[in-house]
Amino acid sequence: MTKNNPIGIFDSGIGGTTIWREINLLMPNENTMYIGDQLYAPYGVRPKQEIVELSCKNIDYLLSLDCKIIVVACNTATTMAIAEMRAKYNVPIIGIEPAIKPATILSKTSKIGILATKGTITSDFFASKVKQYPETQIIEQIGFELVTLIETGRLHSPEMIDLLRSYLNPMVEQGIDTLVLGCTHYPYLIPIIETLIPSDIKIIDSGRAVAKQTRKVLEELDLLTTRDGLGRSCFYSNTDVTILKSFVPEASVVEYRDF
Repeated sequence: MTKNNPIGIFDSGIGGTTIWREINLLMPNENTMYIGDQLYAPYGVRPKQEIVELSCKNIDYLLSLDCKIIVVACNTATTMAIAEMRAKYNVPIIGIEPAIKPATILSKTSKIGILATKGTITSDFFASKVKQYPETQIIEQIGFELVTLIETGRLHSPEMIDLLRSYLNPMVEQGIDTLVLGCTHYPYLIPIIETLIPSDIKIIDSGRAVAKQTRKVLEELDLLTTRDGLGRSCFYSNTDVTILKSFVPEASVVEYRDF
């Protein structure tokens, strides 16, 4: 493994591009390789063993591209499969989880809402995190169909607005003052969400924290790049790349790959 090898990032689709963007902002000299497993999106409705198998397939492909670290830019894959991934591979693996801790710190009412996939909310990993905050009322909501709408180019559709309103209104009525977005796709929904909830409700996600943790691990392992110029950002999907391209117009490469 060399310092100038790329950072590998994967997600079930385009959601992890929100994580890539934070990593690229923080470490613009690093090369990055991103794979969106769009053929199998969304992960949130799949059983645990299938998510483990899909995650390992993605890591195998990123390692074939000589990636020096793997960022699991998917909440579902992290909550359902991070232990199996770390046990199998001798490479640093960064996971992502809903930002419950910072939300509890920010909240003044001790009432926070979490919008996430079924795979995340029903996982043992997520349940163990929630138990750490018994003094906080955590209102969970599964975002059924939200990922599918984003992946199929219907981000601003009337159906999306109706679904979000049905998910958010009950949390607002219960008095949340902080909303956690527990899926890497969901930051793309922030402009819509802001029109549907009171302006004093804080919206947070884990993107910046994941980027900082990735840099921290690279520093500890002495694997930060020595390159001076801007890094090359390559994105691969195992289905049509049209929608992926629209989310990362600044990418160096966006291509179809069979992984």
